[in-house]
Amino acid sequence: MGLSEQEVLAQCAKMCKNTLMETLEIEFCQAGDDYLVAKMPVNSRVHQPDGVLHGGAMVALAESVGSAASFLFLNAQDFYIRGIEISANHVKSIREGYVYAKAEIVHKGRTTQLWDIKIRDEEENLISIVKLTTIALPKKK
Repeated sequence: MGLSEQEVLAQCAKMCKNTLMETLEIEFCQAGDDYLVAKMPVNSRVHQPDGVLHGGAMVALAESVGSAASFLFLNAQDFYIRGIEISANHVKSIREGYVYAKAEIVHKGRTTQLWDIKIRDEEENLISIVKLTTIALPKKK
């Protein structure tokens, strides 16, 4: 990656300004050589009508952390990163607190990347398992 963890997290925070990530209060909080972690508060803003975390909010969190990881780990300043397929299995509900999404690379191709993203609560309980495929599209010069 080449950047320090603090530089990576600052770059992620900058990317979130005026986006869905800011609306959902997603914050990138940990980075390593082959993973990226973001957290999101669980409150009424992201609940479904019966008061538990909405599955769509979890998918938005997962795609946000996986796409950011693709951008960072591919050194993709010359590419647009787009999610092209996502699959989520929600295994436990949560009503309050925070959820943490950790994106880890499964396949790092030049064009497509496959990410395994586990979403856990503050006690490390597994909430959702997500697979994300991203694509790197060259920017027009």
